[in-house]
Amino acid sequence: MMLTNENERLFSRAKALCPGLSDGDIVSVWEYNLDRTLPDGFSDGFVTVTEKQLFVFENGEKISEVPIDQIGEFKFTAGIGCVFAEYTAKSGEVTLISRADCTHKSRIAAGIKAANHYLRYGRHAFEKYSPAARVCPKCGRAYREGSETCLTCIDKKRIAARLWEIMKPYKWHLFASIILFIVISGINLITPYLNRILVDDYIRSEEPVLLSAFVVAVLAILAAQLVQRGLSSFRNWFLVIAGNKVVLRLRGVVFDKIQQLSIARISKRTAGELLNRVSSDTARIRMFIVNQMSSMLEQIMLFFAVGIALFIYDWKLALLIILPTPIIAIAFALFRGAMSKLFRRNWERQSQSNTVLHDIFSGIRVVKSYGMEHRESQRFEEYAAAEKETQLQIEKKWAYINPILQFLMGFGEFILLYYAGSAVLGGTMTYGEMSQFSSYAAMLYAPLQFLATLPRQIMQAATSITKVFEIIDEPVEIKDSANAVDIDIKGNIDIEDVSFGYDETAEVLRDITLHVKPGDFIGLVGKSGTGKSTLINLVMRMYDVDEGIIKIDGVDIRDISQRSLRSQIGVVLQETFLFNGTIFQNIAYAKKDATREEVIAAAKTAGAHSFIVKLTDGYNTWVGERGCTLSGGEKQRIAIARALLHNPKILILDEATASLDTETEKQIQDSLAALSKERTTIAIAHRLSTLRNATRLVVLDRGRIVETGTHDELIEKRGIYYQLVMAQREMSKMA
Repeated sequence: MMLTNENERLFSRAKALCPGLSDGDIVSVWEYNLDRTLPDGFSDGFVTVTEKQLFVFENGEKISEVPIDQIGEFKFTAGIGCVFAEYTAKSGEVTLISRADCTHKSRIAAGIKAANHYLRYGRHAFEKYSPAARVCPKCGRAYREGSETCLTCIDKKRIAARLWEIMKPYKWHLFASIILFIVISGINLITPYLNRILVDDYIRSEEPVLLSAFVVAVLAILAAQLVQRGLSSFRNWFLVIAGNKVVLRLRGVVFDKIQQLSIARISKRTAGELLNRVSSDTARIRMFIVNQMSSMLEQIMLFFAVGIALFIYDWKLALLIILPTPIIAIAFALFRGAMSKLFRRNWERQSQSNTVLHDIFSGIRVVKSYGMEHRESQRFEEYAAAEKETQLQIEKKWAYINPILQFLMGFGEFILLYYAGSAVLGGTMTYGEMSQFSSYAAMLYAPLQFLATLPRQIMQAATSITKVFEIIDEPVEIKDSANAVDIDIKGNIDIEDVSFGYDETAEVLRDITLHVKPGDFIGLVGKSGTGKSTLINLVMRMYDVDEGIIKIDGVDIRDISQRSLRSQIGVVLQETFLFNGTIFQNIAYAKKDATREEVIAAAKTAGAHSFIVKLTDGYNTWVGERGCTLSGGEKQRIAIARALLHNPKILILDEATASLDTETEKQIQDSLAALSKERTTIAIAHRLSTLRNATRLVVLDRGRIVETGTHDELIEKRGIYYQLVMAQREMSKMA
């Protein structure tokens, strides 16, 4: 068994408290810090579960020892500000093992899972359930929720190399822009020389000047300027093309990666955060590529070219002119860390503002229904104010730093004025030479001025680049295996000993075994929170099981390509979602090449055709965002039509008829009864009458299957299903 550093520490402590134990004996361990009996008491507690015994220690002394064969189950419970670990003896008695604050929540929950795994299967699973380290191993900072990347320690050079890999297909556009800049710089270097000739040989010449020669000199300068402007236009064109292509590709990479992430990982991020990465961050990267990066390379080349020329002319003067450069570099190094933190904080607050806007606009009906417009305005203003505060901090720091840097950059100009003025007055430099030298010095100052403002632009771009690559680097939890296959699904579903939990704190499903034959109509019944929707999510492989296996036609679904699996499953979820488009587009979403006749046939089967044709634009009616122009029942019928048009081998209905009136529900039930003969159907319904056509009902309670059978068989058992039916009948009478 391979142990992480933290688990090695825990195992070492367990062996120190229980001499003679080996790693192979230990099933699970965890620490706790609250006294088990005193509400305000603290203790240094340690629990060790071995293959034979449960040991509990407090402050180094053993206070409890229980044979493992007397324990039926371990239990984790979250209290108010604390968590409990308990075990239920086979006799039914419940005993408290430990109590801890919520900082120990993940570890204790994982320990409980590992201990229960051993009780059920006789196998060790401590490493499997141990929570992943939530801190960076380098700096010790906690990872952000849903991320496993430290933005402080992320390898900037590696990210720059990866950004170059994305840019590489368009490298010739960038190289062309650089070559053009070299040519433009050469022309710019010639222009001061032409100016010197114009001043010394013509304007201030004491000899007679031919007008034609003067005109030629002026035209030469004009031609140089025209060529320089024309080449600049071509250079900008190359940069814009490269920048747009890079951002298009980068957005595609980010969007594809987000779609590859599991539902669990996506749900840990806000919509505003994801939108920020796909849209704003990639746009900022484009601006960096088009404006800053190319300019940085070009200005550096110009700096060295002009610097060399100046050093050849007068190395002492050139040294004085570039003296501020190392000072700027040092200032950048000193302020980089603080400014990077501010830029990251500003990014996060901007994401929060976007998320609030997304929530308000998505739920505008609820906002207006409760008259909460003013409250939501205040909420958005609070987030916008927080973003403004961070932006002000950034601007204040730059307001302090930038004038100092600009002054230092301009200090060389005073030296130049003194030097050139003295030389002209002393007669050692002509006016034309002064003009030429001043122009070259200005060319040197342009890169220095650019470099003075570059740190801010680099840090802004670096924040966006790291955020983009943070999402690109997220591990894909639900992915096709190396030997994933495409199969033609017949409809056999075998669920064997499946256990699953969304996190380490609780198991939603436990030891689920269910076999479904092609053509079966399986009804899942149970109270809310018993794991019905979770089970169908596992069948669709939205999540992978923690234990057990799910097979379709004898093949583990982890060995079936996700495209093949989901393309043959039709789903109508409890929360109906329609895209912002026409009714026709929403139904045809399941089959992009569907004919109008096929769409209408699916709508008729779903009981939607009758209300669609009454609308002003019929099937071309625009439904609005999330189908806001339609009623709940109308949206649900369109969703059912969409699933039926898909012609799935497996049909999954999660409260598919909950929003329908009784008459429409009966029509759809009759249609589904005919359709279910040709396909495997799994349906969830709280309204038990919906499942009257089911070939078998499966009753779940607390994550386990407790009853199976037909309606009549379960009524005769007078168990949980019978109680649910009787409760609904009583409610019907009251209604």
